[in-house]
Amino acid sequence: MADPRTDDTLMLAYAGGDAAAFEVLYGRYRKPLYRYLYYACGDRPTADELFQDVWSRVIEAKDRYRRGTGFRRYLFRIAHNRLVDHWRRHARTPRGSDDGLERLAAGTREAPDTEAERAGLRERLMAALRSLPPEQREAFLLQQEAGLTLQEIAARTDVGRETVKSRLRYAVNRLRMQLSNKPEMPEP
Repeated sequence: MADPRTDDTLMLAYAGGDAAAFEVLYGRYRKPLYRYLYYACGDRPTADELFQDVWSRVIEAKDRYRRGTGFRRYLFRIAHNRLVDHWRRHARTPRGSDDGLERLAAGTREAPDTEAERAGLRERLMAALRSLPPEQREAFLLQQEAGLTLQEIAARTDVGRETVKSRLRYAVNRLRMQLSNKPEMPEP
């Protein structure tokens, strides 16, 4: 059964010595956090390193955490800052990657024709995500993977709420347009 405590309550319990509270938080956020880092940086070793570093920073700062901070916002703020540090250290900007998006639409084993259809859809989705400008892709992933609100994304990316809305609108429209165009089938 899922723990009914709020994220803030769990983090404060962890700061008070309840290691099980941390396990609950980790269970709630490990997948969305990893996906965010993986899709943002584009390679598994870097995502693994950043993932570990983010959780280490959460652990180190547990005594400074205050109620009302909002654990989700807090966690993804750390992740965003670590990504920015990573890009600065490597003198590059966020970019898309074939590797980083391959797992987005991975499905289960099905009939060969269904699997082929899913593979085609997966390729189209990855191409559509890669085509987004970095700012739009980041806003889209923060909303879809991290579940952040417009205001939280605005705070995280240091832009206004209206700018975030605009980036998301353009991203969704571009994705919708690219994914609605059915690929042409070669004639037999």
